[in-house]
Amino acid sequence: MKMLKKYGLLLLPALLAMGSLDAKTPEYRQVQARENAKAKEWKSYEAKTVDRLAGFNPRKADPRQDEFGGWMVDRQEATGFFRTQKIGDRWWLIDPEGYPYLAKGVAVFSMGGSDRQREALVEKFSTPEAWAASQQDMLRSYGFNSLGAWSAVDVVRQTEHPMPYTVIVSPMGAYRSQHRRHFGGKYRQAGWQGYRFDLAMVFDPGFDAVIDGVMSQVAKYRDDKYLVGYFTDNELPWVNDALDRHLTLLAHDEDAYLAVRKWFEERKGKGAGVDQITDEDRRAFRAFYFETYMRKVTAVLRKYDPNHLYLGCRFNQHREEMASPEIFAVAGKYMDVISINHYRLWEPNAEWMANWEKWSGKPFLITEFYTKGEDSGLPNNTGAGWNVPSQADRGWFYQNFVLALLRSGNCVGWHWFTYMDNDPQNLKTDPSNRDSNKGVVAWDFTPYTTLLDEMKQLNDCTYRLTQYFDAQRAKAKRE
Repeated sequence: MKMLKKYGLLLLPALLAMGSLDAKTPEYRQVQARENAKAKEWKSYEAKTVDRLAGFNPRKADPRQDEFGGWMVDRQEATGFFRTQKIGDRWWLIDPEGYPYLAKGVAVFSMGGSDRQREALVEKFSTPEAWAASQQDMLRSYGFNSLGAWSAVDVVRQTEHPMPYTVIVSPMGAYRSQHRRHFGGKYRQAGWQGYRFDLAMVFDPGFDAVIDGVMSQVAKYRDDKYLVGYFTDNELPWVNDALDRHLTLLAHDEDAYLAVRKWFEERKGKGAGVDQITDEDRRAFRAFYFETYMRKVTAVLRKYDPNHLYLGCRFNQHREEMASPEIFAVAGKYMDVISINHYRLWEPNAEWMANWEKWSGKPFLITEFYTKGEDSGLPNNTGAGWNVPSQADRGWFYQNFVLALLRSGNCVGWHWFTYMDNDPQNLKTDPSNRDSNKGVVAWDFTPYTTLLDEMKQLNDCTYRLTQYFDAQRAKAKRE
């Protein structure tokens, strides 16, 4: 204390940063955000960052990590592949060497598809293989250790030190495309994901015939220790009123109508009318409908690869599957990890995250989230992520969002969407991704270093943050 009095306020910040003194709750940053560039209203949101966590020292690096990015403490059983395990009150991925691992990743690690992007790649990296090696090193230098869906994994696998990666296969997506191409537009009357009446075609015999051909593609990865696991499809429409839609919108000679009519009459009695549908019927059918998909795709996936994790079908609707105990109970039967694309909210809801584990008995992985910076020079009119003024604001959003995930104890990783902005001049890209700043690098591979520096600040102390939050939870239980 004499030293404190002698040097006064000059010494106090340093001691607080080292965690040497108890600190009062700091004043967190305020970030302005709006829905997109056309929205006039800006709102202020709190952003917690690691440099303002009371009693936490963000300058101290995480303990030693292995080649996968696993935390080299508390070694568990090593199986040679990634798996999951709950240790105490926290879920983990366990890497092939047996070390606890959290997936800190970016999705769509790819080279882009426009002529300008191909020219930029040759100019900066020469070859795809050199690009993959260089950019993986870049991501590692900012604390990332994982690659999300739609990444160029076959190029990544040719590099000397591949990052742990994921693979997405889309049997339902392939069947939807097949109908558009070969069946005279039968499924052209479509909802937001291209499925007629927002109904996944799980009861069609044709879907069964497509699954094997699509899922057989995974066989080449079955012995690769760097593969974390598989996603199937993306954001399928598991709507709450799927029972009503099947029975009122489909022709009575369709396979799906006949299958659902049979289920409904077995439940309610022969000749039961749609006016007899109750909310309990809707919940029961939602589970049956979703399990039909799960049972079919996982059986074939396990046939071709029994070694790797099944990471789910990437839920994204807050008021539908993400709020459904029935859907999560089925997911827990088939998925090793529940995958969730998380948009619209500034940060994950603590009660929701607790429910996801309670309902499923499994951990979850956030597979898409992002914000768009208005200092990028892009219009930022499209996409579900928030618009914020600057790259620093994007980084503070990232930290705030991930801190909530780490606080939950049920999250085993997160994938930022995406690695690279689309080329705004490439009109062949998905319109929802065309004009917005979602990447950690620009369309020409120029990194957004201000964003990445803020991401690194959290990424470099992720494992110590688990200790910090676990200690908080343990203290709360004692009190």
